[in-house]
Amino acid sequence: MAHKEELKFMDYRDFYEPPKPSGDSNQPEQENFYNNLPQNQNQGAFYNDPSAPVGQSLPQGQLYDTTPPAPEVNTMNRKIYFASVVLAILVFLLCVYCMGSDLIRGAIGGAENVSSGHSVTVNLNVQPKPELNPEDENVSANGEYTVRGVSEMVSPSIVMVYTYGSGNQEVSSFAGSGSGIILSEDGYIVTNAHVVSEGVSFSVTLSDETECNAELIGSDNKTDLAILKIDSDDLTPATLGDSGEVHVGDDVVAIGNPAGLANTVTRGIVSAIGREVRAGSSKTGFKMECIQTDAAISPGNSGGALVNMYGQVIGITSSKYASSFMSSNAYEGLGFAISINQALPIITDLMEQGYVSNRFRIGIVLSASDTEAVREEFQETYGMPMPEELRKSIWISSVAEECDIHNTELQSGDFILSMNGHDVADYDDVQSALDGCKGGDIVTASCARFENGRVRYFEITFKLEEDTSGNF
Repeated sequence: MAHKEELKFMDYRDFYEPPKPSGDSNQPEQENFYNNLPQNQNQGAFYNDPSAPVGQSLPQGQLYDTTPPAPEVNTMNRKIYFASVVLAILVFLLCVYCMGSDLIRGAIGGAENVSSGHSVTVNLNVQPKPELNPEDENVSANGEYTVRGVSEMVSPSIVMVYTYGSGNQEVSSFAGSGSGIILSEDGYIVTNAHVVSEGVSFSVTLSDETECNAELIGSDNKTDLAILKIDSDDLTPATLGDSGEVHVGDDVVAIGNPAGLANTVTRGIVSAIGREVRAGSSKTGFKMECIQTDAAISPGNSGGALVNMYGQVIGITSSKYASSFMSSNAYEGLGFAISINQALPIITDLMEQGYVSNRFRIGIVLSASDTEAVREEFQETYGMPMPEELRKSIWISSVAEECDIHNTELQSGDFILSMNGHDVADYDDVQSALDGCKGGDIVTASCARFENGRVRYFEITFKLEEDTSGNF
């Protein structure tokens, strides 16, 4: 998005004008010593041999040829020069190849579903609230769009996303569908990660029913966001708003494709803002800031748009976040959309490099020890209740062999009491204790193990692993 300034280099002719030959051929020639020397048309000038003793001249009529001898061709030097040029070219090509390979590996970063060799400059269509024309039939008396106006403005930017799994037959099996929002004219689309998580191939249907194959650029299960790309250059990107300007009670519109019903529009209000919600069935327990609304958000709406009455996307709808509160359809009028302000950094990273920056992986599967499930497992394993000093810790159910923490004393069934001096009793505590850390950082943890009827304490030090998969 930086503007390139054109540099103008001045021509050497601005400083130097070669002398022009005189047009007057009759101009007398200047007196010159060399002009007075006798000349020989074939050999050169008569003059004294510079190697002769002082005062000794050449015999009368003898010539000393002033024409310089032709340089002697050195075949060996020419071969060395040619070999050096070839070697330099090969070294340059090798450097280009290595740099290109590193960039591609960096974009992949271990994520299995990330497109390789991808690098873009992101320029999203983020705008402040506009002043609408009150004479427009789609503008209401309060200066906002009507629902019809919002629908007409935003629907061309909403797509249907189809996911296909790896079936046993030659043709991939249909795995599910959802919604997506067009972000750029050249085909970048944001959707929910759970919409594409079970797929190996994807397609997109535009609002005019045009069907396109889609490529998965990057997916982040931690935040339930993903980026697809289709080949196009004339799409209608959605206008993104500022979710920080949203207030409880604001009118909003949700646009998506519930149950495969394309371009479905529902209306509601903002029921709450700043809800920190975990995606349902999330392995990480990571929370995202969401907008709560009573606009209907059903399966198939996932990845669609929550729009203010100025036609600006303020949230990305997700039925997965709503499932955090609903084990069934027990609640109505309870929908959530990831706030666009919190989603934008994730979207930008996924578009630019296919993964989210500055993520790390510890290498453990954990549970809060003060839960009924963990206490029951402890009782079954050791035949006694969990000691009180272990009930405010995290219980480790597995340790990943590929991570550095596996090289420590920690093993399955152990407890971690603190990390970097901060007590940890659940996933949120771990995130807080390691806030600001990145892959490669060293962490110290206080641990405990129950053995032989007593608690044994020990300390471990391990390195955090860089994570580009979005799964941890």
